[in-house]
Amino acid sequence: MVPTRSALRFVGRPTWEALSGHPVTDEVFANVHEVAHVALGRSADLVVVAPATADLLARMVHGRADDLLTATLLTARCPVVVAPAMHTEMWEHPATRDNVATLRARGTIVIDPATGRLTGADSGPGRLPEPAQIVAIALAALGRSRLVGPDAGPDGTGTDLRGRRVLITAGGTREPLDPVRYVGNRSSGRMGYALATAALARGAHVSVVAANVRLPDPAGVTLTAVETTAELHDQVLAESDGVDVVVMAAAPSDFRPERIAEAKIKKSPDGSVQHLRLVQNPDILAELVQRRAGSRHPVVVGFAAETGDADGDALTHARAKLARKGCDLLVVNDVGGGRVFGRDDTEAVVLDRDGAEHPVSHASKSELAGIVWDLVGKRLDSQRPGPSLL
Repeated sequence: MVPTRSALRFVGRPTWEALSGHPVTDEVFANVHEVAHVALGRSADLVVVAPATADLLARMVHGRADDLLTATLLTARCPVVVAPAMHTEMWEHPATRDNVATLRARGTIVIDPATGRLTGADSGPGRLPEPAQIVAIALAALGRSRLVGPDAGPDGTGTDLRGRRVLITAGGTREPLDPVRYVGNRSSGRMGYALATAALARGAHVSVVAANVRLPDPAGVTLTAVETTAELHDQVLAESDGVDVVVMAAAPSDFRPERIAEAKIKKSPDGSVQHLRLVQNPDILAELVQRRAGSRHPVVVGFAAETGDADGDALTHARAKLARKGCDLLVVNDVGGGRVFGRDDTEAVVLDRDGAEHPVSHASKSELAGIVWDLVGKRLDSQRPGPSLL
């Protein structure tokens, strides 16, 4: 644990040492024989700065090394995850925004702060994200760094999505029948959120459109909540312009009731059957593919929750769907027997429009997310450099 001088004033040295079980110092000249200001950064597998003040962000940008923390950050060649926390006015100031953009361009993973209660009566963007969310991004960054090894690039971070803008959908849509009931599906949004966390850890700017997800919002993403397939359709098309990747991990309902009852539909006294007429919803994935033109089109990734039937197994139906949709990658889940939905683990086959198939067995959704981004990264590398976030 390496505090700043301000941190030691805010929380005393004995408290830091009692909590960590280790000596704590902010001095470059402490234990000089150990050359701590160089050794700490060189030996680190991961550096997490939380909370990071506006002052620290500015010092990082300018390469200051006037205390042990900034000296350590200058020598670190591992992933660096920064979780800013400050008042809203400071976070939104152009100087801070420029500093954040500069750090991200260098490969530092800067998590956007949460919105909520700040110091005193203030409330707004600037709150430190929840510790569990910071840990999730940090672990994803660490896992990515260890995976890529010598291919991580000169900074060693493995942030291969640095400067890329990605749009991810998550969850399952609901189509109302009446004020009480709806037609929906069992998608929890876990896969979409795992993809968002993994993309953040690889340096991307991430937007998520979430349909009826009841999970904690991923830290550092721009999130928009929707309910119906029509709302999902409109939001995705509005946000897809100018992005590098669209991942349609949400499960939009294929059908919606032709008419929504204004009052709750009652049971028939005689027990007779009531018929529900459905109409098809727009095909968002197919429309995204049709809108692509020229060299500046996004990589489009679809998801297919399939089951086998008399006409073929889940993979047979998925191959046909990939041919119809025309997306770049299709992640196929066989959901027969209640598999995949709402669970942390998964099985999948990732189909490539070029004919390759990548089976993924007994993996966590975080591991599958990493595989998907590996395949997306190869396509991005063959297209064009990412847009600048400056």
